[in-house]
Amino acid sequence: MGTMTINISDETEWKFRQAVKEELGEGKGKLGKAVEESLNKWISEAKEAKLRQRAIETLKKGLYKLPKGYVFKRDEAYENRIRKILGTG
Repeated sequence: MGTMTINISDETEWKFRQAVKEELGEGKGKLGKAVEESLNKWISEAKEAKLRQRAIETLKKGLYKLPKGYVFKRDEAYENRIRKILGTG
């Protein structure tokens, strides 16, 4: 088990202790449990933010390089798909 020493404002410490007391009650290990939950939530949100940013960048960049002036034709795509399924294309 790791040990961390951190410095936070007195106001933040008091608010956190009050919130822990209201949610988990008083007792040995309650504060540590709440800090661990908070850190895990922060880590999870940071990972999600990175994934979201990468997804946005991919959408902006695009997955495929299509020729200039390319127009998607649904009928042709459907015909090609049917040929592949039937093994005639």
